Amino acid sequence: MSHYDSLETRAPAEREAALLASLPGQVAHAQARSRYFRQLFAGVDAAAVNSRAALAALPVTRKSDLIEQQRTLPPFGGLNATPLAGLARVFASPGPIYDPEGCGDDWWRFARALHAAGFAAGDLVHNTFSYHFTPAGSMLEGGAQRLGCPVFPAGIGQTEQQVQTIADLRPVAYVGTPSFLRIILDKADELGSDVSSLKKALVSGEALPASLRKSLKARGIVVRQAYATADLGMIAYESEAEEGLVVDEGVLLEIVRPGTGDPVAEGEVGEVVVTSFNPDYPLIRFATGDLSAVLPGESPCGRTNVRIRGWLGRADQTTKVKGMFVHPAQVAETLRRHPEVVRARLVVDNDSGADRMTLHCEVDDAHASASLGAALVVSMREVTKLRGEATFCAPGSLANDGKVIEDRRRYD
Repeated sequence: MSHYDSLETRAPAEREAALLASLPGQVAHAQARSRYFRQLFAGVDAAAVNSRAALAALPVTRKSDLIEQQRTLPPFGGLNATPLAGLARVFASPGPIYDPEGCGDDWWRFARALHAAGFAAGDLVHNTFSYHFTPAGSMLEGGAQRLGCPVFPAGIGQTEQQVQTIADLRPVAYVGTPSFLRIILDKADELGSDVSSLKKALVSGEALPASLRKSLKARGIVVRQAYATADLGMIAYESEAEEGLVVDEGVLLEIVRPGTGDPVAEGEVGEVVVTSFNPDYPLIRFATGDLSAVLPGESPCGRTNVRIRGWLGRADQTTKVKGMFVHPAQVAETLRRHPEVVRARLVVDNDSGADRMTLHCEVDDAHASASLGAALVVSMREVTKLRGEATFCAPGSLANDGKVIEDRRRYD
């Protein structure tokens, strides 16, 4: 497979020099155009931020802080460099966190990842990422159109209609979460529908278990992964080598010790911190809350950029369920609506083969009613935009370890 462009095969030293040469200008741009970064970097000499050591001396901005920052200074907490009137779209991620999208071709930089997944001009892409509230649908559509791929905007849900559309239109490519692809294929089998046109997929939003990749490959579908966020866009993507994720050419990535901004040694697991060169939303040292580690050496596919091991968990308790972030603050908001609950913990598992949320609630026996359980389910749906379950236990039953969200998912 050919590479997307010559940037992917540059000598690592050439790439590093280009990234570091761009840093002072981006820091100066952020200071001049972003109220937040002007305050955060007060006294910083932008021209001196021309090395990784100088970058590491700057404070990090944590994704987990955006909710309060945006509440204080709506809509984007002052992090944007382009005013609201100059943007193309505004999205909302759970929290809520409001995400800007600027004007321009493939603004989220997904074309490179789609190309690495084998997408080519003329391929009809069945896009099952959401087109409302969250930006994932727009992210993938922009990248596909950059490659010359027509897109069917399927969105989420409506499984039977998804199957019928695939059978009718015969798309060759799928984008969405891996679990929803499995659901579509299972429903097609149940209905006796032919969806064998699907040959390639780029998945994101959740982990891709090795067993699911194997079963999809057995059906003739080659699956690649992408790692992106609603704030940064593309961060890293998988190539045909299937050996880690190659960092995107448009970002500078660091792995730091969780809770700090201190870079860790190569290979050590830490929090992913990204500096974006996006002029509209110049996120500098943006801490994603995700854990990963740098892989040694270069990819056998010929791409020379740094590789990471992929998503290895969360540096904080915020977690991703069915492609949507769920924050501890959302658990607190759910409980605020139901004072009968003494304490609670949101447990996420995938024992049934798909992500499942269960809110374990400590309540007195007098309050443990079916009506309370139903009300909690409704509140979870309203607050997180995801379906969940509620179960009751006696006061003092939950471990006293400070956990609000516990991720029990296994990917064997």
